[in-house]
Amino acid sequence: MAALKAAALVLLGLNLGCAAAAVPLVIWHGMGDSCCNPQSMGYIKKIVEKRIPGIYVLSLKIGSNLIQDMENSFFMNANDQVREVCSQLAGDPHLKGGYNAMGFSQGGQFLRAVAQRCPSPPMLNLISVGGQHQGSVYGFPRCPGESSHLCDWIRRTLDLGAYTQAVQEHLVQAEYWHDPLREEDYRKNSIFLSDINQERGINETYKKNLMALKKFVMVKFLNDTMVDPPISEWFGFYRPGQAKETIPLQETSLYTEDRLGLQQMDKAGKLVFLGVKGDHLHFTEEWFDTTLLPFLQ
Repeated sequence: MAALKAAALVLLGLNLGCAAAAVPLVIWHGMGDSCCNPQSMGYIKKIVEKRIPGIYVLSLKIGSNLIQDMENSFFMNANDQVREVCSQLAGDPHLKGGYNAMGFSQGGQFLRAVAQRCPSPPMLNLISVGGQHQGSVYGFPRCPGESSHLCDWIRRTLDLGAYTQAVQEHLVQAEYWHDPLREEDYRKNSIFLSDINQERGINETYKKNLMALKKFVMVKFLNDTMVDPPISEWFGFYRPGQAKETIPLQETSLYTEDRLGLQQMDKAGKLVFLGVKGDHLHFTEEWFDTTLLPFLQ
């Protein structure tokens, strides 16, 4: 009887240990949003914490307050943002054993940069919800900032000088502005996206680090009016030299030359392509529960 009780206590301890060992989650908001908006990231954080008891959820804040966090999503150099986040993650004791990551809109591609540049602590799974992995261009139709005047100014700035040094250094959206009719300008002058997409050369460390992911999940919104072209959310883009016909990831040179390891990841079953009806970042709680939460458990 004593032996049975001891065995039962061991099993109970193991079960309790498993229950307490939920993999931490890091989330990064998109343009014009903040870490703790109760209608966006705050809402997502509560859903995850309710569905996965005991999980540690870190919603990234860039700046000392929510206003700075929102403003930095427009005006803080993306490379500096990634560097700041890498520092936050490295200093968080909850994450030392590894974490899952979920990025929304530009937060998805920024977290991919974290995976490529900062392997410690290790990112286990990356979920990109509407992230523009081949960039976005010709649109910016629904800038979500508080001021329409600000949005209009950003549109004019991008149209006139997206690839000038001053704009690249200080306007986040210019740093993933990908003009298919100005590919050479993009490759030479994009200070963020062309780097993490290996447009100017192969950084083997980037490739190795990204390939270490267990799963790279990409969500595309099938009726997206924010990202142009929407297939960028699945790593596709316009066929070279024009801006009408799009091609999937598998037909891009990024894939055929396997500059980022995506071909190997695809063949290993590590890439997951999900489509959801609706406009940019429009999804239901039921869809989130049934489709994305399984990647966190």
